[in-house]
Amino acid sequence: MPIASKIGNNKFLVAIRDGITLAMPLIIIGSLFMVVASFPVPGWEKWLGEIGVADFLWKGTDSSFGLIGLIASFGIAYSLTNQFGVDGVPSGIISLSSFIVVTPFVTSDAGAGMPTSYMAAKGLFVAIIIGLLSGYIYQWFINHNIQIKLPETVPPAVAKSFSAIIPGAFIVTFWLIIYAILIKLNLPNLHDIAQVVLGGPLGLLGNNVFGTVIVVGLNSLFWFVGIHGGNVVNSVMQPLWIANLDENRAAYQAGTEMQHIFTIAFMDNLVYIGGGGATLGLVLVLGYLARKKKTSKQTKVLAPITVVPGIFNINEPTMFGLPVVLNVVLLVPFILAPMVNVVVAYLAMASGLVPLTRTVASWTMPPIISGFLVTGSISGSILQIVLIVLDVLLYLPFFIAVEKRFKAEELGESMVQEQTLSESEVYIKK
Repeated sequence: MPIASKIGNNKFLVAIRDGITLAMPLIIIGSLFMVVASFPVPGWEKWLGEIGVADFLWKGTDSSFGLIGLIASFGIAYSLTNQFGVDGVPSGIISLSSFIVVTPFVTSDAGAGMPTSYMAAKGLFVAIIIGLLSGYIYQWFINHNIQIKLPETVPPAVAKSFSAIIPGAFIVTFWLIIYAILIKLNLPNLHDIAQVVLGGPLGLLGNNVFGTVIVVGLNSLFWFVGIHGGNVVNSVMQPLWIANLDENRAAYQAGTEMQHIFTIAFMDNLVYIGGGGATLGLVLVLGYLARKKKTSKQTKVLAPITVVPGIFNINEPTMFGLPVVLNVVLLVPFILAPMVNVVVAYLAMASGLVPLTRTVASWTMPPIISGFLVTGSISGSILQIVLIVLDVLLYLPFFIAVEKRFKAEELGESMVQEQTLSESEVYIKK
């Protein structure tokens, strides 16, 4: 547990998580444009093209969803630098500049420009490398007082700008030298190298059903001991799953076949239904039993504070209120439920029964609605219903055991109270 706690609080993993999260509003906004542009109604896309709206909607998608890498390069450096007690804005700007420095330009009659694919999820791995290194180097310079200092009478905004010149010049020059060496040696650019070095190993784990089952199992185990599994596991795997989703989005937009089953939308909306451990099934069981007369008082109290948040995939009240954390009785379904979801959803998509995910829905979007949005098909909603039913069946016998324990505890307390009352009456009579 101490080792896992250190991993979960590691500054570099936190920076990756927070930096990519900074781009999530753009991902959701771009997904909304894409849902409108590709709404699953016969003739809809053709009609949008005829009235001249389709191109603008796809432009909105490319201009938001297609900036993940660029934004992450800023956000990761910003987060890491802040954690070292240094203003992260100049660091993020320098990191973003470095990202552009290492990205090869394309030239045309109109001039030079950066390929949009590198600004999107294809650039995520380079964004991680540059964001972490640039952020760390920047804070090292500032914390070691290697900076230009101006008199206190100078406005703070101007002073901060000058303090960033020395570390900024060093960082940008460093990445420019890396770019020049790769060009002179006729080697692939940094994006392609990162895709192989980082994307390859992660792909072996997160691009197949067996590896993904292991990942969700680890997520549940971390949660069980009270550590935020998403902070430990998803911080590492999220870049791969976001990149897969973006490739699916680009393939759909181009009219070609989508390739990736395992995406961030697949994990959030089909695997972790209700949150880590797929606990929506658990809270639905709890809510059902709470309506019965002979149910324990604890279950009746827990129902309203767990069921409603659980529908919106917020499961902290369930994790620490029921609790699930360190509750050995619920360990088996807590691990098995998301694993079953992975296998069933994978088979449904691999067989062609359900379309692959191509957009992202907000992680708080309730199931059934989110299934339709991320797949663009009612079959996505049906798949979620099937998964929820399976999760309910998995959790039901184990929560009944918890319910029996609740009743035993309440019965014991009642007997103690009665005994205390009777002893008091005897004392009064004496």
